[in-house]
Amino acid sequence: MGDLGEVVRNRRMSRAFTGAPIHPEVLDRMVDLASRAPSAGKTQGWHLVVLSGADTARYWDATLPEARRAGFAWPGLLLAPVVMVVVADPEAYVARYGEPDKAHTGLGSDRDAWPIPYWTVDASMAAMVLLLAAEDEGLGALFFGPFGATEAVRVALDIPDRMEIVATIALGEADPEATHRGRSSSRPRRTVDQIVHHARW
Repeated sequence: MGDLGEVVRNRRMSRAFTGAPIHPEVLDRMVDLASRAPSAGKTQGWHLVVLSGADTARYWDATLPEARRAGFAWPGLLLAPVVMVVVADPEAYVARYGEPDKAHTGLGSDRDAWPIPYWTVDASMAAMVLLLAAEDEGLGALFFGPFGATEAVRVALDIPDRMEIVATIALGEADPEATHRGRSSSRPRRTVDQIVHHARW
């Protein structure tokens, strides 16, 4: 296991993969770590739809039809041996906060009672842990949205209507020959002084 600071600093988004498979035990370790991410009321209302090997085509066929692939900027992305769709269950949070120890919050009535959708927050924190776990395992990973095809993904993967599709994570051995980087990679990181507002804004 690597040092946390090293893992965080070395983590980058990978947009090209070699196609080498990932052992199921590696995925299990990553998901076990993600299960320890913070969760409102320990609801743990997020799920992963995991596609491996040839099954990844179901995702790409829904989000990037053959006719659009010729001009796709990151063809190596389609070689990712694992594609995870991160899904959140708002109803799980409403039900959890309707339980006796949380009923006083008033959040157990319906999802509209939530000023902040913590199902999205929790799923996002779990996704961040997955990205860090990938780096710790020596894997590349990319966090992205389903290319404006959320409902196509829902249909292709039989995801229930009540579930919120939060994001997709592609995983695999990063292609060391790939040189293409995202358009935002050259933007400078903000300094601590630019981020922190002491006592008030």
